[in-house]
Amino acid sequence: MSRPVTLFTGQWADLPFETLCAKAKTFGYDGLEIACWGDHMDPAKGASDPSYIENRKAILAKNGLKCWAISGHLPGQCVGDLWDPRLDGFAPSKFSGNPEKIREWAIAEMKLIANTAKNLGVKVVTGFMGSPIWKYWYSFPQTSEDMVDKGFKEIVKLWTPIFDEYDKCGIKFALEVHPTEIAFDYYSAERLLKEFDYRPTLGFNFDPSHLIWQGVSPHLFLRDFKDRIYHVHMKDAAVTLDGKAGILGSHITFGDTRRGWNFRSLGHGDVDFENIIRELNAMDYQGPLSVEWEDSGMEREFGATEACAFVRKTDFAPSNVAFDDALKKD
Repeated sequence: MSRPVTLFTGQWADLPFETLCAKAKTFGYDGLEIACWGDHMDPAKGASDPSYIENRKAILAKNGLKCWAISGHLPGQCVGDLWDPRLDGFAPSKFSGNPEKIREWAIAEMKLIANTAKNLGVKVVTGFMGSPIWKYWYSFPQTSEDMVDKGFKEIVKLWTPIFDEYDKCGIKFALEVHPTEIAFDYYSAERLLKEFDYRPTLGFNFDPSHLIWQGVSPHLFLRDFKDRIYHVHMKDAAVTLDGKAGILGSHITFGDTRRGWNFRSLGHGDVDFENIIRELNAMDYQGPLSVEWEDSGMEREFGATEACAFVRKTDFAPSNVAFDDALKKD
């Protein structure tokens, strides 16, 4: 049986939830990975108001959709980051410019999201954790080991009470390994699990688009972290280094063809999705394949429809028989 194909609603939060549900069904999706911003999911209401949850469920059912995960990317970023003005766009405007209040709100919001997930009947929250040391990624001025150690310890301190709430709710948290996060590549992901003493609450939302341009082979990440893959994003990226463009993006806006890499709609980039499906089969991943659609060079409704069809075409079941069994004699 093929895995369900879902659409992450984060890039569609400008549309009302009901409008997006109707569109997602016409695009061909089985369900949604619902973002907790816009009007798609209100964590305060979701955690405390049964009628609100029933309303969300009814809208999904009306459109023949299901939900396997919800997203807390934006407040999660505000938990672990050192404040700069960009975080003001993720938090309520009344907290703008107030790092302490933004972090306080974010921690409370992530706990509400765990309770919302429980009430909605889903088992996974995807998201970011932020990082107090991302700005140190290039070691000049020199970054000491002590500074890195303190950064990881700060993340453990901030997120442990949040994960305690997730455990109470029976929810797993799937960190999207991503630049600007405390875990942004293979070895930082490995270290993060160790810093949390391999706490089962914490796993990964696998997204190959953030690995490939860093030079990390996505299917190898899957293979080595197979017991921590709690959710999967289907997303593509193209590396287009031409002798002028740099891998760091040159402070050029996404979509600009001068960039050294760009996110692309599925099938239009360099991600090897066949090897990803083979690894998912090997680890018996049965969760959703969630399309996070990001391509500044393509009309999004066309892209989302094409991407859904691409995932269905690409996803295949493992064999239940060895191909050479028929060569054996009785």
